Amino acid sequence: MEFYQEPEESTIQSLVHWIVDIIVVIAFACYLVYSLGSRVQVNGSSMNPVLNSGDVVLINRILYDLGTPERYDIAVFEKENSSYNMKRIIGLPGETIQIKDNLVYIDGKPLDTDNVLGHATMAGIAEYPIDLGADEYFLLGDNRESSEDSRFSGIGVIKREQLTGKVWLKFQPIEEFGLIN
Repeated sequence: MEFYQEPEESTIQSLVHWIVDIIVVIAFACYLVYSLGSRVQVNGSSMNPVLNSGDVVLINRILYDLGTPERYDIAVFEKENSSYNMKRIIGLPGETIQIKDNLVYIDGKPLDTDNVLGHATMAGIAEYPIDLGADEYFLLGDNRESSEDSRFSGIGVIKREQLTGKVWLKFQPIEEFGLIN
């Protein structure tokens, strides 16, 4: 009576293929999480009412690796102290930004406020025209009265290399789960 039997070659090959498939799936899932789903928790009220303190969002990193940030994107950026922040992109490279009479002007024309929230009563450094360089962006919080953003020297204009990704999905609280515009 024989208790041990050598496995057939096809069984070993099947097991090896199964292990390789699992490794490939895990590697692909890690890539997707890195590129399309980095998790960030909102801290503060500067993006109210779209995002509130404590909300958890996912950011799309690959979108900015392969493409160009666009006006009105909510972008996550790295500050000089290596902390992260999120604001809405208002000014694009090559544009001139100024805030006067509570309005944001781009190249001398008032910004279309249908797509962004609030007036900017505090102009900060944008009281005078700011000419954005070829790799510079001007970002504002949606809650203009409670936002430290590109209007202030602590943040200033944001370089392209500081932009980490675009906020694309509100993950928590679960009752507000959905895409971010």
